[in-house]
Amino acid sequence: MALSQCFPRFHPSPALRLAASLGGTLWTVGEVGRSRTPRTSAQAWARRTLRLLGIEARLAAPIPAGAQVWVSNHLSWVDPLIYLSLRPTSALAKVEVAAYPLIGLGARKIGLRFVDRDNLFSRAAALRGIVRDLRAGEDFLLFPEGTTTLGDQLAPLSEGGLRMAYRLGVTLLPIRLATEDAHYPWIGDDTLLPHLRQLARNRTTRVSVHPGTILDPAACGDEERWIQAIRRHLQPPPPC
Repeated sequence: MALSQCFPRFHPSPALRLAASLGGTLWTVGEVGRSRTPRTSAQAWARRTLRLLGIEARLAAPIPAGAQVWVSNHLSWVDPLIYLSLRPTSALAKVEVAAYPLIGLGARKIGLRFVDRDNLFSRAAALRGIVRDLRAGEDFLLFPEGTTTLGDQLAPLSEGGLRMAYRLGVTLLPIRLATEDAHYPWIGDDTLLPHLRQLARNRTTRVSVHPGTILDPAACGDEERWIQAIRRHLQPPPPC
């Protein structure tokens, strides 16, 4: 008899998984504050949190190396954790994220940039911050939809960061996220804690990560073709 048959695998309750993920976030906030490499600490936190919540991110293909900017569609507040688990990076997030319980504090500690998309001055300040990061050689993650969707369509793109990357000559990798688990997307009037509880109630949540091909501004011809190429990569496939 296999050992696993003698000792059934332990599956923590949803409440225990939720408590562990929140406790891990608190611990990471303190660790990040002391660390000389806060994004590396945050990467370990992202991996732990995904594991505790039962979220399996599966690569549909290897991620090509060399792109300074990753650009993705947006399904859930969990999306940045998936990408952070793959590489330490800075990111642009909506200003509401800074106010999320615990997660907002962690996001501020690791240096995420926040933007109020309804405020012209906030958008301009965010773009200046992106430029500084890119010129300093920082990796960066953008969610140009600026909102979350169910993944069945692509929302209109906020193009400021994409055009800035083109003008700076920065290589970019579009990546599309998809899921068949209806409880994963976080949209509309959902609040954070109920969504966390919903994730914790499901033993496994699967999210597929579909890397595109690296885009080089020098090979795209002009800005409009650059934007079109990004949109084409992020667009969900048509239904069968």
